[in-house]
Amino acid sequence: MFKGILINKDEQGHQASVTDIDDKVLPEGDVTVSVSHSTINYKDALAITGKAPVVRTFPMIPGIDLVGEVEQSDSDKFKIGDKVLLNGFGVGEAHCGGLAEKARLKSEWLIPLPESLSAKQAMAIGTAGYTAMLCVLALEKQGITPEKGDILVTGANGGVGSFAIAILAKLGYRVIASTGRLEESDFLTKLGASDVIDRNTLSELGRPLGKERWAAAIDSVGGHTLANVCAGIKYGGVVAACGLAQSMEFPATVAPFILRGVTLAGIDSVMRPLEDRIEAWSRLEDIIEPDMFEAVAADIGLNEVVETASKLLEGKVRGRVVVTL
Repeated sequence: MFKGILINKDEQGHQASVTDIDDKVLPEGDVTVSVSHSTINYKDALAITGKAPVVRTFPMIPGIDLVGEVEQSDSDKFKIGDKVLLNGFGVGEAHCGGLAEKARLKSEWLIPLPESLSAKQAMAIGTAGYTAMLCVLALEKQGITPEKGDILVTGANGGVGSFAIAILAKLGYRVIASTGRLEESDFLTKLGASDVIDRNTLSELGRPLGKERWAAAIDSVGGHTLANVCAGIKYGGVVAACGLAQSMEFPATVAPFILRGVTLAGIDSVMRPLEDRIEAWSRLEDIIEPDMFEAVAADIGLNEVVETASKLLEGKVRGRVVVTL
């Protein structure tokens, strides 16, 4: 038996709670990990609260991120005692995840924990920081350099947004942060934002083409916001789209793409090939400063997870939440 968050769905509805879990609940895998840290992402919050059909089978241990130590291995890739890291691959959705003291996983989903990062630091970064890094890599590969102009980051107070601002600022870009919590402007400025704008200026129906304002953007919001972002990108610019906090819809026209040559780059972090994951984590090692972890991450225990998940969906959580197992 081990402790963890377990989600069930029956005649009484959707329930998630901390409980003792039998090893038999764990699915098949060739590596068993003693989990030291996990985190709560937006997708985890949806799974825990049942606000969206994220979980595909029950019972389910949520948690799309984890760090831990290998306690059993039938794989040539990892041995007992190895420190490993996981992001995505359907874990916490279709395969039991990281919000428990133990996980059984497929070795091809795991990468070694970067040497310069502690387990807690890696989870402070988590899928949010890793996704932000994938977005920045997409901008770089499309030729977006600091000299091209301002970079817009939407959902700026969220996990992806927080890390995107910090990463871009460290690389020398001038960052414009869009947020619905203007009272957090000082926090965003400390992360590296040069200017902060109200998300309401982007969240309603807009024009097919607007004034050319930004060289590129990282968007975790979707909906009208993403459409307006694309409409305001400069000629030849790029938008890295990685989320749908506002909506899954994309109520836009083709105008920015065929009249200004704008590129819309979709960023998937769940099924990303291992080489891309290793590249992203290697860059994160080089870029993220130690004090960044304190700025963006709060630390909680398992007993606080369910309540925190609800707060995250209500927009009451800033930055990242690390769960110490």
